Amino acid sequence: MLSGLLACLARVKVTACYAVTVTSVAAVMSTMDPDSHDALIRHASTNLHNLSHGRFGTLVGSALVVDSGPIYLWLPGLVCLLALAELLWGSGRLVVAFAVGHIGATLAVAAGLVGAVRLGWMSASVAHAPDVGMSYGAMAVVGSLVSAMPSRWRVVWTGWWLAVAAVVVASPGRDFTDVGHAVAMVLGMAVSTRFGVPSRWSPPMAVLLTVAAVFGFLVLADDVVTMVCGAVSALVGLLVHEVFSQRRRSGVRATRGAPREGAPRGR
Repeated sequence: MLSGLLACLARVKVTACYAVTVTSVAAVMSTMDPDSHDALIRHASTNLHNLSHGRFGTLVGSALVVDSGPIYLWLPGLVCLLALAELLWGSGRLVVAFAVGHIGATLAVAAGLVGAVRLGWMSASVAHAPDVGMSYGAMAVVGSLVSAMPSRWRVVWTGWWLAVAAVVVASPGRDFTDVGHAVAMVLGMAVSTRFGVPSRWSPPMAVLLTVAAVFGFLVLADDVVTMVCGAVSALVGLLVHEVFSQRRRSGVRATRGAPREGAPRGR
């Protein structure tokens, strides 16, 4: 039994190590007084102030400091998401997807904020806004799953998430973090096209996917309207895929049934 458990952990070693690390950091943060807690977040934030002062270590450290409420609310979903991606893509490609999304979205958001401040669209105080957590990396991993889907469900997954992200970004009252989530997800989709062939799906992976999808949605959005828009987009994508697949099959049958040039014809 122990050997079986160790074998399972070996397949998701990056997920296990990351979960232990963020849990340890969260445990330490829970023992801090409010001033020390806030100081840690300021030091680890990938905000404009820290990045402009060359504190690029925050690009890594910020992913280890999660200030998103009680750990039991978000850790199970995060573990299911990362474990699924690691089982499908392997440890190395999971790290690549997470890092590209986390760092890429952070830098993209930072560039956008610099432009917004210079144009007077946002207050300069945004340079000191706290920005820590794993959400950018997590959304990139959500996006990376698109290339692991069977072709029929790939359009459903893509349509759902792109629609949800578009509605979130376009909704009033959203902030730069929401834009970062959308950017990270698109980066994850893009980088996964270079990942090659994933592992075969299994029933336990389907369970992990369900939990991961719920977790990803709660990170990105939390309202019924967005959910409905995502569902409609996914349905449209599925219908379009079915129409084109049917036409392709009809074309193949017609080609096979047509007489070849030079072949003898019947009376």
